[in-house]
Amino acid sequence: MTSENCGAHFNLDQYISARLKTIQAVQNAAKKIYPGMNEHEATIILNQELELLEIEKFWHPTKLRINSNTTKNFREPSEDNVVLLDSDIYFIDIGPVFSNHEGDYGETFIFGDNPKLLNLKNSTKLIFQATQQAWKLQKLSGIELYQFAENEAKKYHLKLNSNMYGHRLGDFPHALHYKG
Repeated sequence: MTSENCGAHFNLDQYISARLKTIQAVQNAAKKIYPGMNEHEATIILNQELELLEIEKFWHPTKLRINSNTTKNFREPSEDNVVLLDSDIYFIDIGPVFSNHEGDYGETFIFGDNPKLLNLKNSTKLIFQATQQAWKLQKLSGIELYQFAENEAKKYHLKLNSNMYGHRLGDFPHALHYKG
């Protein structure tokens, strides 16, 4: 992990602390989410976990998506009537701020033993890890990085959702260097 191109207020230790708190909140909330819940109910649990860790604010809106809502892009609203089933998928994507550093984190969770859903979760993790490694070793540009991720997804017979934009992590604003 490096702190390249960060502003004067960036503190690597505070960033790592924010990231660890964020992961802890997601993991703790996931243990309390169960089939039959809707996104609103699950988000309340997640927010309670973040309050316990003394969140300052959110950098971006929380996305906790269940089942068919997981394929929507970041700005699309969820369908209200979707509930978590006994064999289902959901993800959490949050951007809480602690000590003025974003702990952005996302993770996918599976209920049941549906091989297709388990494969999806495992494959996306492998795609992320390969893409992360390529970025570190090859110093890819943003466009090259997305092309690499798209090619990795194809290896697993998946399609990268190019409507989901990422951003750099560090100090604010993220769009300082490039938005797109």
